[in-house]
Amino acid sequence: MCILFIAVNQHPKFPLIIAANRDEFHVRPTTNATFWEHHKEILAGKDNQAGGTWMGIHKDGSVAAITNIRAPGTEVEDAVTRGELVINYLLASNKKKKKYPQKLTDSKALYNGYNLLFGSLEQLYVYNNFEDTCIPLEDGVYGLSNASLNSPWPKISTGRDALAKYCQHADVLDTEHLFELLKNNKPAADDALPKTGVPIEIERQLSSIFIKSPDYGTRSSTVLLVDHHQHVIWEERAFNADGEQTAVQHFEFDIKKDKIKNHVL
Repeated sequence: MCILFIAVNQHPKFPLIIAANRDEFHVRPTTNATFWEHHKEILAGKDNQAGGTWMGIHKDGSVAAITNIRAPGTEVEDAVTRGELVINYLLASNKKKKKYPQKLTDSKALYNGYNLLFGSLEQLYVYNNFEDTCIPLEDGVYGLSNASLNSPWPKISTGRDALAKYCQHADVLDTEHLFELLKNNKPAADDALPKTGVPIEIERQLSSIFIKSPDYGTRSSTVLLVDHHQHVIWEERAFNADGEQTAVQHFEFDIKKDKIKNHVL
């Protein structure tokens, strides 16, 4: 997952809204979002190369998602896959979930740079292993990409502003607007580009919310909604290297009632 926009208690119907894009090399084998065969309580996509995932939700309402931190020259080849952090949290017992921030601190050197969003409707956190910080998300709108939470990157500001405005003016939430937000492929102006250590051509290519290129780009967009009745709506749309939609997965379930219905379109 390379960009997430999160609204906490900003919409009258949905106290939690997450709109996210996963950016990845197109050759990396992936399974679209589904309930996992051996962990049927977990809804997530799967990175078939390393075995982890970039975003998922447990039927008990636990949520986790990860973004990499862009820091050329700091990554090591034998680091543990970051995608396991999402699954480890979702599968952890309630007791272990409470201790997860300490576990992240203790293991931070095992992984290349990352931000981990984790928690539940009651409380979400973002942990950054470069800074060794765990920030609780209070009421508000947040953006998270390949740097710190709410870094002033143009695409973060654009997405946060769009989500905040939509939450304020949408009596009935239309997920199409959230997917339109995630499909924004407008690059930032050169003078507004972040300086992360990559060539300006790559910085420019990565500066839009939706990334399209032959080798690397937005592989999927996911919208996650949780309402006041603990009803979950999850929709994922997958894309090819041309930015064309190739699949849609739509799931709904009630956290407390534990009744699931799903549709794969």
